[in-house]
Amino acid sequence: MIEQYVSDLREVDETQVAVVGGKAAHLGRLSRIEGVRVPAGFCVTTAAFRRIMAQAPSIDDRLDRLSRLNPDDREAIRTLSAEIRRAIEEIAVPGDLAAEITRALARLGERAACAVRSSATAEDMPTASFAGQQDTYLNVMGPEAILRHVSRCWASLFTERAVTYRLRNGFDHRKVHMAVVVQRMVFPDAAGIMFTADPVTGDRKVATVDAGFGLGEALVSGLVNPDVFKVRDDEVVSGTVAAKQRAIHALPAGGTQEVAIDPRLQERPALTDAQVVRLVRLGRLIEAHFGRPQDIEWCLAGDDFQIVQSRPITTLFPIPAAGDRENHVYLSVGHQQMMTDPMKPLGLSMWQLTAMAPMHEAGGRLFVDATGRLASPASRAGLLEVVGRSDPLTRDALETVLDRRDFVPTLPEAGPGGPPAGGPPAPIETDPAIVTELIERGQASIAALRRDIRTKTGPALFDFLLEAFQEHKRVVGDPLSMQAIMAGMEATWWLNDRLQEWLGEKNAADTLTLSAPGNVTSEMGLALLDVADVIRPHPEVVAFLRGVEDDGFLDELPKLAGGTEARDAVEAYLDRYGMRCVGEIDITRPRWRERPATLVPVILDNVRNFEPGAAKRRFDQGRQAARKKAQEVLERLRTLPDGEHKAGETKRMIDRVRTFVGYREYPKYVIVGRYFVYKQALLEEAERLVRAGVLSEKEDVFYLTFQEFHDVARSNRVDAGLIRQRKDAFRSYHALTPPRVLTSDGEAIVGSYRRDDVPPGALIGLPVSAGTVEGRARVILDMAEADLEPGDILVTAHTDPSWTPLFVAITGLVTEVGGLMTHGAVIAREYGLPAVVSVVDATRLISDGQRIRVHGSDGYVEILP
Repeated sequence: MIEQYVSDLREVDETQVAVVGGKAAHLGRLSRIEGVRVPAGFCVTTAAFRRIMAQAPSIDDRLDRLSRLNPDDREAIRTLSAEIRRAIEEIAVPGDLAAEITRALARLGERAACAVRSSATAEDMPTASFAGQQDTYLNVMGPEAILRHVSRCWASLFTERAVTYRLRNGFDHRKVHMAVVVQRMVFPDAAGIMFTADPVTGDRKVATVDAGFGLGEALVSGLVNPDVFKVRDDEVVSGTVAAKQRAIHALPAGGTQEVAIDPRLQERPALTDAQVVRLVRLGRLIEAHFGRPQDIEWCLAGDDFQIVQSRPITTLFPIPAAGDRENHVYLSVGHQQMMTDPMKPLGLSMWQLTAMAPMHEAGGRLFVDATGRLASPASRAGLLEVVGRSDPLTRDALETVLDRRDFVPTLPEAGPGGPPAGGPPAPIETDPAIVTELIERGQASIAALRRDIRTKTGPALFDFLLEAFQEHKRVVGDPLSMQAIMAGMEATWWLNDRLQEWLGEKNAADTLTLSAPGNVTSEMGLALLDVADVIRPHPEVVAFLRGVEDDGFLDELPKLAGGTEARDAVEAYLDRYGMRCVGEIDITRPRWRERPATLVPVILDNVRNFEPGAAKRRFDQGRQAARKKAQEVLERLRTLPDGEHKAGETKRMIDRVRTFVGYREYPKYVIVGRYFVYKQALLEEAERLVRAGVLSEKEDVFYLTFQEFHDVARSNRVDAGLIRQRKDAFRSYHALTPPRVLTSDGEAIVGSYRRDDVPPGALIGLPVSAGTVEGRARVILDMAEADLEPGDILVTAHTDPSWTPLFVAITGLVTEVGGLMTHGAVIAREYGLPAVVSVVDATRLISDGQRIRVHGSDGYVEILP
């Protein structure tokens, strides 16, 4: 097979990315769009690059070393990548290759000024743009200079920034190759960048144009501030003209030069409004052709726009597919469930099939369509009230949308998505026997599921599961269960509202709910203290656990003095809580029973930081504090006008909250318990398919939806390409931040706190657990990496019930996501931890080890000197 080293740009497209790279492929396709002008040029293919790399000294060893580097080890990356670049640039371009490039150059005009641009095979992808990672050289003249700059482009695959980008995004250095684009140079009057969707808000209907005088390098390099125009519906809706003091122009003999702009022209717009609108129309044409929003580099020479680059905008959060042209407003499910990480396709589809409301997928996350409830005045007020109590940022974001009166139509009465038939749950009497009955129902449902699923395999398993999902919804939606949950929540709200009004007590319910009975999540944290009590007296076991690296450690424990007791304690804990894990709403996440080593660091922290009997002592202290607070509140109320009546009402609400608030955590425990049974059965089916040669590995099914998995079990055939595509997409979703509120225009609305009652520089959040505490911030994003000392304050993105074992070792909590009744808030109150949640960018703004002060009653965090 004869390698092709040079291709005309007009002859290439996306099917040849492996040969010409992403930039050249896009330029080739752009050049064939009617009405779009692209400068003529050619591409030096990846075959030439591979030939050069084969000649580079010690390249295999260097690439091996590069792949093993930590992306944060900047010095090692800088040194090794410089070695590789130097080795590539020192290789002379072979004569036959040089001749072929020179012939292609002659067709442009041998002395023509050219742009020489890198085009990597992992560039301008839908999920990773690699923007600015490799090099471009402008106004290069003559064959010798062109060849020299082609070599520099090859070497730029190994710039420090490109290497770091690949390491962070999981790209194999050996699988990324470099092509080089050589194009006739454009000498523009103005140049810049156009985004066909607003890159900040994500709004797909707003295009943004950045423009400056001369070559676009002045903008890209940050030399000048650009003029910025926003266009919606063929109209410039906003425009900011910058003082453009400098520009980059081409030199007659080659290269570029920074020049001063005539002061009389500095504040003149680089484009007229008419030109901006014409440019955006061109952008919409390109966007329609590629089928997604584009980041476009453009030049204006005379009155002629030329396009020199178009790549997908990879930072936009995707929009749920609605199937109609109506406006929609979506609420993030992850912010309610305290798990905003992306989920794999099987996890997404399982949650959709078992959820009580329809959910829509986008960017690996789930959203609920709130448009119907917002459109009806009757349901709108209730939705805003509930959301506002839980998360003021979400309420503010919704009100931002509603303030645009043309986006959500107002219906005369509740439309689709309005309040459920029958209204709110019926009142419930304060009777602990109700909670006992509900817990027994939940346990019975899991036991029946385990019993009935044992004999199911193949397609019959999936048919059984579809029926089990209906039972799942019946259990979760049990009216008595809903009444019990609402009874606890409403009693909490009543106590906080009335006691603040009557006594000036802020968040009084936080103390009144300490050590509430029957909270399966808070019991889970205390139970791990009991496990530590069993292990602490056995130094051999403690020493062994410090070296645990895999999940087979339980089998090794009985060989040690005290090891049998230690193993039995851990096993008993896993029997009760082993179905839990971080991100547990995603069925594909490994459970503690599957990876028990996850718990070892927490157990060791408990061994080190606590004395024997800490669990019972802590629970008793909380119960006594709650009882004392109740007595104090009631005594103070009796001294007020109508005090006996107020005290009587309050006593009933305290009894109500103590009876029901703990049950708030139980339905999730049942859901996760059922999920583990589903997962075990599905993985057994996946193992059968691996044995049959249908799947490469059982975890491949995580990248299929439930229905697709069902189809594979029925047909014994799988689309391996689809699985690879899903894996790439899932990887890319980690770089996306899901918004609390998302519109069908693609606008991500985060909301803001409208408060002026906090000190300057404080980080504002939602107060969810009263008290003030000062201590060392421990910024922890992975529970398995926790290393806590007494007095530490946990700062993290979000906490679901699986984080509870850490709560016993901390004195305060700060999270980026959460609400008044989410799991982290409930457990913080039960443990008496001052907590502030929904602190935007907390893990970025607070550094690990900094001293902070958490104001859990007032909802803000101070970073201390």
